[in-house]
Amino acid sequence: MAKMWAGLTSGETSKIADDFNSSISFDCRMYAQDIKGSMAHAAMLAAKNIIARADADKIIDGLQSILDDLNSGTLEIDMSAEDIHMFVEQVLTERIGDAGKKLHTARSRNDQVALDLRMYLRDEITQISEKVKALGRAVADLAEEHKSTILPGYTHLQRAQPVTFGHHLLAYGMMLTRDLSRLADCAERMNVSPIGSCALAGTTYDTDRYMEASALGFDSVALNSMDGVSDRDFCVELMNCIAILMMHLSRFSEEIILWSSWEFKFVELSSEYTTGSSIMPQKKNSDMAELVRGKTGRVYGDLMALLTTLKGLPLAYNKDMQEDKEAVFDAVDTVKMCLDVFVGMVSTMTVIPKNMRDAAGRGFINATDLADYLVRKGLPFRDAYKISGKIVHDCIEGGMVLETFPLESYKAYSELFDQDVYEAIDLTACVEKRISTGGPSVKSVEQQLEYVRKIFG
Repeated sequence: MAKMWAGLTSGETSKIADDFNSSISFDCRMYAQDIKGSMAHAAMLAAKNIIARADADKIIDGLQSILDDLNSGTLEIDMSAEDIHMFVEQVLTERIGDAGKKLHTARSRNDQVALDLRMYLRDEITQISEKVKALGRAVADLAEEHKSTILPGYTHLQRAQPVTFGHHLLAYGMMLTRDLSRLADCAERMNVSPIGSCALAGTTYDTDRYMEASALGFDSVALNSMDGVSDRDFCVELMNCIAILMMHLSRFSEEIILWSSWEFKFVELSSEYTTGSSIMPQKKNSDMAELVRGKTGRVYGDLMALLTTLKGLPLAYNKDMQEDKEAVFDAVDTVKMCLDVFVGMVSTMTVIPKNMRDAAGRGFINATDLADYLVRKGLPFRDAYKISGKIVHDCIEGGMVLETFPLESYKAYSELFDQDVYEAIDLTACVEKRISTGGPSVKSVEQQLEYVRKIFG
């Protein structure tokens, strides 16, 4: 395909240079945004009498026919073209003649690609957000089902205090609400039109950038033309949002991997989301969760790659910025795939409450409640803490748990102990007594569920 920028030079670059310079293999996915942007540009040029209305109508009709043909598969993208912008303009000119050559008036590929990328990523944020909501609903459904299912809460991966599985799951639900909020903030800052910034210094034509921006659904226009073409903050910000979201999915994956191991066996993953071993017939591997955990590093790499690319660039546009798309596209594709897998994995997961309860019954996770019992009887907390620690030591030495420690042994440590101590350290009671906002009691979990369901729909 002929170089449309040939003029000062012949445009005859080597095959190696052509391949190295070309971006159509990855920017071709923005064809719909490129065409819609060009249609709005042509309409604006006609409205401002920069080109004739008849030419603008030809351009718009021609662009619509290209979009229809690409959508239907009648037209295939020529991968020998330099980029999607050149491909569309070349085909347009072939179809409608010289009127097609007027389309590029008062714009540059610099502001055109910035426009396409913002429009494309804006659409992708909508899709990612819907997938986050779907996962949030799946988590909420499972949490509601298990709002009173006791399991040990952990710190330092050591059994710490009793919580419920619903409470634990809703910690991830809260993370997802923040992910959703970050994506919405990112979309708002992204929704600024760069078109009309041209190469870097605007244009001598009397354009209406606000008309074009409004037609394309933007809230405002870039107020500095150099910033308009060189800004990729919106890519970095989106990739940062995705990296944090992937970090949340990775942490969740790590727990699912642990929970589904024989050492825990709190859950069993569906065969749809596990694999077997090529040599060990007993294995049921949590490969999907492991891949999500692994792909998190890949997304971090995408973010760091773009930050590194941008860190030393002078204003305004530099060809280095072509490297933005492969990184951000990969991050977007990866998180969407991971979210889809995660929804299915969580929705089909079998919970094993008995194993959770059995684990909660070991590890003395009600020791704090034992200390609180003494505090309510008037003992200072530090004294109660020491007594409880000594009792735990005696239980370990004697192969007992707090629930089976004899009352006379309790009384040997303090006359404040009475028969009601066993009620105080019952695991269900321990959970239900945690009435502070955000805690694991059923009432609190129900309040948390109400909050997340309002956000996830």
